[in-house]
Amino acid sequence: MSNVTLIGTGNMARTIGTLAVAGGNTVEVMGRDHSKADDLAAALGGGTTTGTWGAVPAGDIVITALLYDGVVPVVAEYGDSLADKIVVDISNPFNATGDGLAYNGETSIAQEVAKVAPASARVIKAFNTIFRGVLENGRPNVFFAGDDAQAKAALAAFIESIGLRPLDVGGLKMAHWVEGMGLVTMGLAANGVGHWDFALGVDEFTG
Repeated sequence: MSNVTLIGTGNMARTIGTLAVAGGNTVEVMGRDHSKADDLAAALGGGTTTGTWGAVPAGDIVITALLYDGVVPVVAEYGDSLADKIVVDISNPFNATGDGLAYNGETSIAQEVAKVAPASARVIKAFNTIFRGVLENGRPNVFFAGDDAQAKAALAAFIESIGLRPLDVGGLKMAHWVEGMGLVTMGLAANGVGHWDFALGVDEFTG
């Protein structure tokens, strides 16, 4: 099983934390508001602990469960505390109207995280194509992108431990397109599907 630290105390931290505990993983919660972190840790149960904001996370896998515009500043703030960690960005950088990405150019929040993280940190994009309700109640595919094969294998093992299917889409430069996939889910929810109870996935055909 994995040792996981959640940076953030919002809905996605609660959802992933719940799945992680149920899957037998060790979980730590970190939040700027220590009382909120304590409350979430208590709600998750299963021996979940509370860490000190900015300190070295206990988890080998550190999930930044934050809004997109807070991810890079927080990773920069943690600095060397994230050395040798697997840093997983789950954010969706949508523009104000939800029909485009919030930045220009072929980059991603995950790629920008890699620029400010310690050189020994391994950054991965994951979980951003899944609506919270589906993550709570379904068994969706989890697309992820990163450059380090060992780190991706560790994340895949964690994903499998919570009952989901990991799908590696390639190197970290693919995070731009994984963020675009998150945008596609928004478009489908508003148009062709018309609701939030679905997830993108892969069906394999043998002939």
